[in-house]
Amino acid sequence: MSSVMDVRENRNDSALDGQDMGRAHEAIARAMQTLGRYLHGKEKPLRLAFICFFSRGHLLIEDLPGLGKTTLAIGLAKILGLSFARIQCTSDLLPTDITGLSIFNRTAGVFEFHSGPIFHNIILVDEINRATPKTQSALLEAMGEKQVTLEGRTMDLPKPFFVIATQNPAEQFGTFPLPESQMDRFMMRIRIGYPSREAELEILRGGSKRRELYSLDPVMDQDTVLMIQDFIRKRMITSDTLLDYLMRIIEESRRCEDLTAGLSTRGSLALLHTSRAHAFMEGRDYVIPEDVKAVAPYVMAHRVVFREEYSSEDKKEMIRLLLQRVPVPA
Repeated sequence: MSSVMDVRENRNDSALDGQDMGRAHEAIARAMQTLGRYLHGKEKPLRLAFICFFSRGHLLIEDLPGLGKTTLAIGLAKILGLSFARIQCTSDLLPTDITGLSIFNRTAGVFEFHSGPIFHNIILVDEINRATPKTQSALLEAMGEKQVTLEGRTMDLPKPFFVIATQNPAEQFGTFPLPESQMDRFMMRIRIGYPSREAELEILRGGSKRRELYSLDPVMDQDTVLMIQDFIRKRMITSDTLLDYLMRIIEESRRCEDLTAGLSTRGSLALLHTSRAHAFMEGRDYVIPEDVKAVAPYVMAHRVVFREEYSSEDKKEMIRLLLQRVPVPA
């Protein structure tokens, strides 16, 4: 099978050149097309998930159960050739159920560490707001530092490391709202939404195909994934004009009368990284304002703090209105 796995042949470094970029784009397009067969009518959420993944961020999906969140997570791991684990959050879930713990081996007379599901490449944390705040906090270091500290010992997590967390709507019973520090760890927040009528009819005719996901052939390997992430983070061309445009958006969020708190520095970096990943997905090695505008609602809406009177408004639409107040450079 022809794939981007071959890009490192006869190379002495891990950087992508122009030909490698073409193969990478072809592989990503093939992955999108393949997963699109299992996520009917969900091309936009799928694309945003890829953007978030290649930005080295984490993804929060806020939606009702049964709309394809698990399918998206499993499919992403399989098509990229990465390890996958699922954590089902409940009110009695303990931090050690996520990170692992040391168990005494009577035969050897020593404590042996048994790693938890956090030690995989792609983690689905299902219904994260059903876990208690203490258990939610077990994810903070892992998501922010890509490491966990247990019993005085710090252990690195595998690379790449990507958390997809799902959250039930706040009005449902038995949930614990995520604190601001936890929300800020998610690079993007999206919704999957109901499928279109035509897409749902196709699902009803064909039935669930989730089991088929486990037999998918990967279109790239772990090393190639890391090279793409590295290229996006370090080699995408971002002009001073574009950075000035970003700063104008950031400053507008901090002085906007509709907000009580604007975008943080971590949020500013998230906006930059996702804009680069969006440009890469568009087949370019340079960033333009349209890339920023495409990702901003999904990066900013859960980070800025809206005034109380806007609690029932569409936050993403309010971010789009904020962007309209910032002049686009010529």
